[in-house]
Amino acid sequence: MRAPSSLQPSERNPRLVEQRSEDRTVWFTETVGHEPPVARERWFNRGGRTYRSWDPSRSKLAGALVHDWRGDIPEPGERWLYLGAATGTTVSHVADLVGPEGRVYSIEASVRPFGRLLAFAERWPNVLPILADARAPERYSGFVPLVDGVYTDLAQSDQIEIALANARRHLRGSGKFLLALKTSSMGRASSAMEHLAIATETLGRSFDLDRSVHLAPHHRAHYFLGGRPRRSLFDPASGARSPPGSRAR
Repeated sequence: MRAPSSLQPSERNPRLVEQRSEDRTVWFTETVGHEPPVARERWFNRGGRTYRSWDPSRSKLAGALVHDWRGDIPEPGERWLYLGAATGTTVSHVADLVGPEGRVYSIEASVRPFGRLLAFAERWPNVLPILADARAPERYSGFVPLVDGVYTDLAQSDQIEIALANARRHLRGSGKFLLALKTSSMGRASSAMEHLAIATETLGRSFDLDRSVHLAPHHRAHYFLGGRPRRSLFDPASGARSPPGSRAR
């Protein structure tokens, strides 16, 4: 396709560009991958670089940006652990953001979506798929080093506990933590706002959290949270050790 007009590089990441209009912002990532495009994506070339559109209805991280998420996002050269990789749509955009020098260790427990994730990895060489249950991070610790960020997108009632367990084991002390919270998976006894409050309180014991954003209408019953670890995340009482060579705030 023809390159959109009025593209501006994002201050958040040099591999992220935006096209602003009066009523919306459209995002594009400089891709590490190869064509053919994913369904409904727009690809174009500019200045010897290839960009692809980032649909907020198909990616919760893109949805967070649309809803003015001001917290951390992946940056070039970083290594990320992605929990709940599914078929790889957002994984591939995270791979774009970290660039060819970065890595995305992508955990998926279900065989069928993992097959599609493998197909993505053939086109995105910095995506490293791992077929495993995110509830047992010790089982893949030999494949995943200390990482600069942990991204969680799990439709599980214990999604917060899973994210915390993985962060304790794999996240650098100065690392980034992002969570796409699906409140409808946390039970019907409480409202979405009550689940958000519980998640914020629980995570706030271990992270300095940024302001959360609601992802509706792109993703119903979803909120986006994130922050940087406190020392308490790596408290020996939790059974985890503070990552070597790095200190939590």
